[in-house]
Amino acid sequence: MLLARITQRASRAAQRALRSTLYALQHARRLILRLLIVLVFLWSVERPPQPIVTLPPQQAVHTNHPIVGVHTRLTDEVEPWKVRKTLEMVREMGSPWIVEFFPWAYSEDYPGEYHFEHADMVVEHARAQGLTVIARIGLVPAWARPHPEGQDTTFNYIDEAGYDAMGDFVYEFVRHFKDRVHAIIIWNEPNLTFEWGFRPVDPVAYTALLRAVYPRAKQADPNMIVLAGALAPTLEPEGSPTAMNDLAYLQKMYDAGAAPFFDALSAHAYGFQSPAEEPPTSDRINFRRVELAREVMVRNGDEAKPIYITEAGWNDSARWHASVRPAQRIDYTLAAYRWAEEHWPWCKVLAMWAFRYPDWMRNWQDHFAFVGVDFQPRPIYTQVREWATR
Repeated sequence: MLLARITQRASRAAQRALRSTLYALQHARRLILRLLIVLVFLWSVERPPQPIVTLPPQQAVHTNHPIVGVHTRLTDEVEPWKVRKTLEMVREMGSPWIVEFFPWAYSEDYPGEYHFEHADMVVEHARAQGLTVIARIGLVPAWARPHPEGQDTTFNYIDEAGYDAMGDFVYEFVRHFKDRVHAIIIWNEPNLTFEWGFRPVDPVAYTALLRAVYPRAKQADPNMIVLAGALAPTLEPEGSPTAMNDLAYLQKMYDAGAAPFFDALSAHAYGFQSPAEEPPTSDRINFRRVELAREVMVRNGDEAKPIYITEAGWNDSARWHASVRPAQRIDYTLAAYRWAEEHWPWCKVLAMWAFRYPDWMRNWQDHFAFVGVDFQPRPIYTQVREWATR
């Protein structure tokens, strides 16, 4: 009898629990259905039309220091209004030059199929602001790279089999942007293993690349200035697996016969923690180290060629070991512009890295920027603008 009562009570409890569970499930289903209705409604609401970004009336850069330049980062900026805003701020800062990256891999998905829509937008907005464009060419598409044993290679990997393909792309790029782009840089920092496809760096191979590409650029536009080098300043010893000393690399380029295959040298001149005026020495990286590269050019009979400094600057992060204080960064940057103007007649442009990033890097690299992702000018921007335009 007791067992029967216990069983009946357990049964009634189980039924109540089941009813509660079913009620909860029904309630949850109603909530889910309501949420779905709201989501469908929100998705059905037409998005407000995006602003149409047109080219402004032709502008001109007003500057007292025409050597001033900046390296922009518009390759990955997809919104046209942000491209226009960035370049407006470059002009307003008093910089007549920009260096911009135009990846080969972005513009030729398949051999002979060229897509320059985004590049056209950037170049046309730059020209509308009165800016002179230096185009950096790099990043090899997958179809132009070797794939040993089915393995992929990096975007920075090219070998002799791909040189002619890069020459074809450079020809098409130069032809397309004839009279709209001032100069092109062939590759970036080839003296770093990372930038040479994670292989041992090879100045002879890089010279062979120049030999293949340079004539194609000149066929498309004899007036196009072809820049070589873009060498990273480094003190790596002979045989280092990560890099080759930039001065040694440049000399090996000359030894390999590079001189006839570039019109000017592209150089990088980072100051790290040294002031701009600090004299150069072969065992130190500082802003004036580029003078040592100039000496290599002169020793090899290339003194008639100018140098374009396409990356330079100081970092004011509070968390990076090689940074300086914000006030020091301002002082060193202005001193660098002045030094180049007063002491380097062979320097065509001094372009600082980097004007603005499309998105926050969320690390020390954000502290190279002149302008925030939100277009808020940093003190370095304000001070350079005041100096260049007053």
